[in-house]
Amino acid sequence: MPAPSSAHSTAKRALDLVGAGLLLVGLSPLLGLVALSVWLDDGRPILFAQTRVGRGGVPFRLFKFRTLTHEPDDPARAAAHKTGVGGVLRRWALDELPQLWNVLRGEMSLVGPRPTVPDQVARYGPHERRRLRVRPGLTGWAQIHGRNALSWPERIDRDVWYVRNRSLRLDLQILARTPLILVRGVGVYGADAKNPSFSPGSQLHA
Repeated sequence: MPAPSSAHSTAKRALDLVGAGLLLVGLSPLLGLVALSVWLDDGRPILFAQTRVGRGGVPFRLFKFRTLTHEPDDPARAAAHKTGVGGVLRRWALDELPQLWNVLRGEMSLVGPRPTVPDQVARYGPHERRRLRVRPGLTGWAQIHGRNALSWPERIDRDVWYVRNRSLRLDLQILARTPLILVRGVGVYGADAKNPSFSPGSQLHA
């Protein structure tokens, strides 16, 4: 697999910085409203932080708006413990918006495979580890082709396809298609109406 050119890497990082910066400024009223809604509904903390694995296997702290109550962390019962606003936030992926800060910090990109937890990465084989060649993303090829409705092997295959075929043009196509996926509500949950969890993680969803 040929490595992307330095020009591609520079352009992609510029897109991340400009895009994330503009979104944080433009969506600041919405971010404030969501934070207030979480606080009024279930108190603090407003944000949920979890260790995820980024490019090259380097761990980082990923941020989300909290969507679960303070009930025990049982992934199998996660749907039963959503906060009052949690379902709405997940339906529209509003809980993911704090990750724009992760993009600005260089831990994530606007486009790439969704980041996963260390326990999950520890089970990766050579095929799965190809996901770690790029920064994880807010959205990606798997997200516009089914999200959580995909089986785990299907998600991996789509992520690896993206890594092999990544380009700035492809990133722009994915970004352009993401809003339609959100409006249609495609793949918010898996076929069993729960967020699939490959490994333990109270708020592991993409």
